[in-house]
Amino acid sequence: MRSRSNSGVRLDGYARLVQRTILCHQNPVTGLLSASTDHKDAWVRDNVYSILAVWGLGMAYRKNADRDEDKAKAYELEQNVVKLMRGLLQCMMRQVDKVEKFKCTQSTKDCLHAKYNSATCATVVGDDQWGHLQVDATSLYLLFLAQMTASGLRIIFTLDEVTFIQNLVFYIEAAYKVADYGIWERGDKTNQGIPELNASSVGMAKAALEAIDELDLFGAHGGHKSVIHVLPDEVEHCQSILYSMLPRASTSKEIDAGLLSIISYPAFAVEDLNLVNVTKSEIISKLQGRYGCCRFLRDGYKTPREDPSRLHYDPAELKLFENIECEWPVFWTYFLIDGVFNEDKIQVQEYREALEGILIREKNGIVLMPELYAVPPEKVDEEYENPHSVDRVPVGKLPHLWGQSLYVLSCLLAEGFLAAGEVDPLNRRFSTGLKPDVVVQVTVLAESNQIKSLLQDHGINVQSIADIHPLRVQPARILSNLYTMLGRNKNMKLSGRPHRHIGVLGTSKLYVIRNQIFAFTPQFTDQHHFYLALDNQMIVEMLKIELAYLTSCWRMTGRPTLTFPISHTMLVDDGTDIHPAVLATIRKLEDGYFGGARVKIGKLSEFLTTSFHTHLSFLDPDCDVKLFDDPNGGRSSPDSEYGGYSADFYEKESQDELDQYINDVLQSTALKSYLPPTSKTANQPPVFSANHSTEEILSIMAKTKGLEVPAVSMSLPTKVLNTHRKSLNLVDNPHFFETKDRGNVLRLSKDARGDLDCRKLVEQLKECPTLHDQADILYILHILKGADWDTELDGQYGVTVHCLLNELYRKAGLNQEWGLIRYISGILKKRVEVLAEACTDLLSHHKQLTVGLPPEPREKIITAPLPPEELIDLIYEASGQDISIAVLTQEIIMYLAMYVRSQPSLFVEMLRLRIGLIIQVMATELARSLKCSGEEASESLMNLSPFDMKNLLHHILSGKEFGVERSLRPGDSSSSSPSISIHEMGHSGATKTERSGITKLKSEMKQRSSTPSSPTSASPAGSSGDTSWGDRKGQWLRRRRLDGAINRVPVGFYEKVWKILQKCHGLSIDGYVLPSSTTREMTPCEIKFAVHVESVLNHVPQPEYRQLLVEAILVLTFLSDIEVNSIGGIICVDRIVHMANDLFLQELKSFGAAGSILEKDVATGICHFFYDSAPSGAYGTMTYLTKAIIIYLHDFLPSTGCAMQ
Repeated sequence: MRSRSNSGVRLDGYARLVQRTILCHQNPVTGLLSASTDHKDAWVRDNVYSILAVWGLGMAYRKNADRDEDKAKAYELEQNVVKLMRGLLQCMMRQVDKVEKFKCTQSTKDCLHAKYNSATCATVVGDDQWGHLQVDATSLYLLFLAQMTASGLRIIFTLDEVTFIQNLVFYIEAAYKVADYGIWERGDKTNQGIPELNASSVGMAKAALEAIDELDLFGAHGGHKSVIHVLPDEVEHCQSILYSMLPRASTSKEIDAGLLSIISYPAFAVEDLNLVNVTKSEIISKLQGRYGCCRFLRDGYKTPREDPSRLHYDPAELKLFENIECEWPVFWTYFLIDGVFNEDKIQVQEYREALEGILIREKNGIVLMPELYAVPPEKVDEEYENPHSVDRVPVGKLPHLWGQSLYVLSCLLAEGFLAAGEVDPLNRRFSTGLKPDVVVQVTVLAESNQIKSLLQDHGINVQSIADIHPLRVQPARILSNLYTMLGRNKNMKLSGRPHRHIGVLGTSKLYVIRNQIFAFTPQFTDQHHFYLALDNQMIVEMLKIELAYLTSCWRMTGRPTLTFPISHTMLVDDGTDIHPAVLATIRKLEDGYFGGARVKIGKLSEFLTTSFHTHLSFLDPDCDVKLFDDPNGGRSSPDSEYGGYSADFYEKESQDELDQYINDVLQSTALKSYLPPTSKTANQPPVFSANHSTEEILSIMAKTKGLEVPAVSMSLPTKVLNTHRKSLNLVDNPHFFETKDRGNVLRLSKDARGDLDCRKLVEQLKECPTLHDQADILYILHILKGADWDTELDGQYGVTVHCLLNELYRKAGLNQEWGLIRYISGILKKRVEVLAEACTDLLSHHKQLTVGLPPEPREKIITAPLPPEELIDLIYEASGQDISIAVLTQEIIMYLAMYVRSQPSLFVEMLRLRIGLIIQVMATELARSLKCSGEEASESLMNLSPFDMKNLLHHILSGKEFGVERSLRPGDSSSSSPSISIHEMGHSGATKTERSGITKLKSEMKQRSSTPSSPTSASPAGSSGDTSWGDRKGQWLRRRRLDGAINRVPVGFYEKVWKILQKCHGLSIDGYVLPSSTTREMTPCEIKFAVHVESVLNHVPQPEYRQLLVEAILVLTFLSDIEVNSIGGIICVDRIVHMANDLFLQELKSFGAAGSILEKDVATGICHFFYDSAPSGAYGTMTYLTKAIIIYLHDFLPSTGCAMQ
């Protein structure tokens, strides 16, 4: 018999260790591992981690087999792993109803349990008695299911199990917006059961989704049916949220050692090497001790100061745990494995030696890994004084299975029994490697032959949709509908994927469905969703953003293929030519670069070999998915207003079930025209004159609401007035609206009882001179009779108000009358398809939203993702039923989400985005630049095209100087207000056109009717000083107003506030106190602390005043660096600002200033000129604030002469 080799002997030693410390806890029936001998529960996460040593050891035996017994040993160990993974699968499949519910609710009550009974697979505690929702545990299971399957183990046996795993993918794919209890089962660190968004969960989900995508769960023996499908856009969502969070772990934890599992083995979820290193060094510097790492700062678990009799902590109690947090050795095994993967010999050596020092050795040579090391109770004070000086004692489970398992795995790797690629067969470890450049393939398709020939006239050859047969093209919403079939299973009552829209990564693959190849056009080209797609410049802009997004985020093999349809809405008004913006875009695409992306333009057929193909095998005829199994399945989407690409269908007889289904989703209620054209006869007086329409409509509305309104002079508060577009004024909210002279009285027909005669109103539709007036009439009918009232226009039946409004919407779209389009969108309550996703995107990037104008009861704060219906209702409620504002709010949320994805740097140090204030600032900016009244500015704002609106928002966010001018474009005379162009200011402060001397011409063309009035002061005296200040007047006031509206604070502001609070009892801001006790609960870099400070500052309604308060606090924070222990009780920041203002006024008066310069703001009592002073300089605001602080805190400052500096 051969003698055992040295390596064989060492392996046998590890086998004995694993048998005695891990496998001895495995239940023979279920295969689950109980936590310890006295603790019979099996945690999902701990079970997966604990079996890794067994999996690794099995592979080591197979690789180093000396004798046949070794191969048998390898098989035996591998079957232990399969048994455990199947045991966990049993536990989860018993809760299949929860998986089904959670896909839609994402509620903590509908989630899979975190732990099960190890003997029976049953649940052990109630749904609400434990922090069950732990996305990272489910994700970890899927990640290792994928890795183990790839290494050759067969864990999944039947197709029912495959569909269950597919549904688990849906369960974790929304991880980027799910607040859960995280890796430590606690949620918020006060331990009061508050879930929060955890970076460790988002990262683990991202890794699991990437690992299991396109994986065959039957291994080498499977076919198309056992493949798992993941939508790449969900992975990308997780990635961008992860990047915005790291190195923070969640809102209440500024760093967490659990992130090691994300940035290194097993997840390797972060692709940016710098971010990996930053996170790693944060963990080492803030959490590492002599026995391991703390889980997070102020973690009270098992410390001598923790009160074991209750689960939760008091917020102020957290300070007690500082510097005595328990240290967990398990994290050193992560560092050790990380060293092996990075081939960093020194790191491996260091951590092996460190681990040797803290392991506990038993008599029989078995080494055990303790759960954690705690400070002995009698030495707590000593440790407070000198952190890391006291010798600690092991506490908790011995061995800690999770740590024990990773220790064995790390030893096998470090000693060369296993190679890195064997424990990571899916090659996740290369995620930080260099990616090849992405070239985006673009196919331009003409919707019809007419458009194709128009393009040919310009020398651009493209195919039409009919030309590319047998390839098929459909809009993205068809793909969303088809994907709802994925993962359906009648036996388990699983419904498949929830109906979510599909992003550009998903539509840039080609799909093989029933042996036909389909391409899908991206979501942003879909016209009928929201009016953004009606603006051709906006479409071009979106194309640019999506191409850049594809370039940076494409991770699949092959190249992305984007199909760009040229539709009839991209023609100029009369349909004789292509819109110039679209033409220019196609030309740029032909150059090979567009918006920073490398592009290749060509025919779809040329790209077949270089594109990525996905087989949607679940739609094959032999699968049990029926396209029409439920009566309303095909018609569930609300998209039936608009047909798809009809040229895509060929002989109608040969249509199979799939074609019928697609037709059914697209079923186009072919739009008929009922509305009479606007009348051009000039002899009739207009039905509505601007003076009266508001008033009339209001009294009508008031009647329907049962209010009695006198028909004589109307003076209503703005709230009611704002209901209608004509009286919208966002700038200088007047309290009452005075009616103008009552000249020609309106000829609105009344019926016998003196009520409005709606039938007559319908007749008046024919006499309307403009689309606006038709809209007004339809709005009145909509209010009085509801959307489904049959107008019987021209004696036809079934012509509802809703139907006419839709038609008017289309007409307005063709004429590009944006004010009207927004108005009708509001009446129809159209909503941005992706509004809820946009909102979630902003929230997940740690930006809270408020909608409506301040102050608070009217301004609604959104801090957690809401379902679409609730969100819409909230926006309409906050807008005070002003439909135009409600629509604009949605539009702006949409743009903010686009920017937070593409330019996250714009949002640095902004925590709360106040949409109402942003809209107000936009209107103020227009009023200032165009020198017009608030009402006119608000009207101009509503008439901006989406593209201009997005630019205006970008300028406001980026803080660039910009100018707004009226441009009288030809053909724009029809629209009700002048169009406007926005340009950046050059270095000299003048716009480009001004420098070239065209201004003179422009100014002569400007309508001189509008009288210049300064938006900030109502008195005419304010305008007399204009000439002396030149263009720079109002610059700092504007800067402060913009920063205040978008809540931007200086970098590092919140950490500085935290330091100041340590030295006083609190800060009082506008009557609200920020108490110093918050620092006992929260650490300086916590997002939770920043949000808390923010919520106090947000009580201030005036943005410019808020900014002065921020400046005052900033000057205060310079004091926190002086060696002063206390600077008094509660510091009143308002008082300091007012003192500074008084000092400023005194100095102005001493220089002999008088009149308008000294004028104060009515609301806050601060001098306008003080608002408009630069922060620095001898007469800057900082100077006066510093003087004020020194007077205010005189008693506490050191009495040396240098204090005044």
